[in-house]
Amino acid sequence: MKMQWRPEYAGPGRTLGMAVAGLLGLYLLVCLILGWYWSREPGIERLIPPPAETEGMVVGSATSRTVHGLMSTLLNKPGGFLSNDILPPGVWLDNMPNWEFGVLVQVRDMSRAMRRDMARSQSQSAEDRHLAQAEPRFNFDNRSWAFPASESEYRAGLDALGSYIERLERGDAEFYARADNLASWIGDVSTRLGSLSQRLSASVGRSEVTQEGRTYKRTPWLEIDDVFYEARGSAWALLHLLRAVEQDYAEVLARKHAQVSLQQIIRELEATQRSLRSPMVLNGSGFGMLANHSLVMANYLSRANAALIDLRRLLEQG
Repeated sequence: MKMQWRPEYAGPGRTLGMAVAGLLGLYLLVCLILGWYWSREPGIERLIPPPAETEGMVVGSATSRTVHGLMSTLLNKPGGFLSNDILPPGVWLDNMPNWEFGVLVQVRDMSRAMRRDMARSQSQSAEDRHLAQAEPRFNFDNRSWAFPASESEYRAGLDALGSYIERLERGDAEFYARADNLASWIGDVSTRLGSLSQRLSASVGRSEVTQEGRTYKRTPWLEIDDVFYEARGSAWALLHLLRAVEQDYAEVLARKHAQVSLQQIIRELEATQRSLRSPMVLNGSGFGMLANHSLVMANYLSRANAALIDLRRLLEQG
């Protein structure tokens, strides 16, 4: 007698296992798509109105509004602020959190400069009360997820900065667009770019002469993309800040014949934001067959830093 094959009966346990596996696969797919979407960097479009559309703005509005716009972008971009995420897909991402840190460093430097110099007529003057509230909030730990969360501190800083902007534009607060104030901030920026350029160049490793002798430094392979995206975020924020400075310090720059120098820096920073046409940050040798994205970024930042040093020299001249 011919035997007829019959499929094995799928019991409840096997059905449940298949359902769980299917849901897990769907969850991972959704996380993958979300992770890709959340990792997209904001563009370089202006965060504030261009000079031709500045009705109602005063000297200092562009810089203050740009700092506000940078922090708002960090908190409200797709996925929100990711540096302190403890759940997937945010916890699996590292490029965007490093990009966020680069932006945050520039915000901290500018908010400190505003509180310390730009909103004070002289060193003995009282600091602005709202900037005194905003600046320490922006310096809060970017990896705190609760008690309090980083986002809550940063939003409190945004509220304080918004209050300063409102007072500034109705004439109840001050912003002194002086050459010495701008030169001081540029000195801080130059130090940041010099450090980033050094760390980017260390992707290929090289010997350095120190007081203790010659040492060999190389960025660990797993940290190369971290440094790259931190530099990219820092350059993105600095690009917007320099556009704001071009508006607020227009008279100073014209008097010092420094507009061309500033525009050259902006062009170099715009080049750092070109699309990365590779699924990962490549780390080829300096003259190897593969690209070295870190060295390309270091080149642009070094050129921008050299121009910043020249600009600061122009501003400090009598």
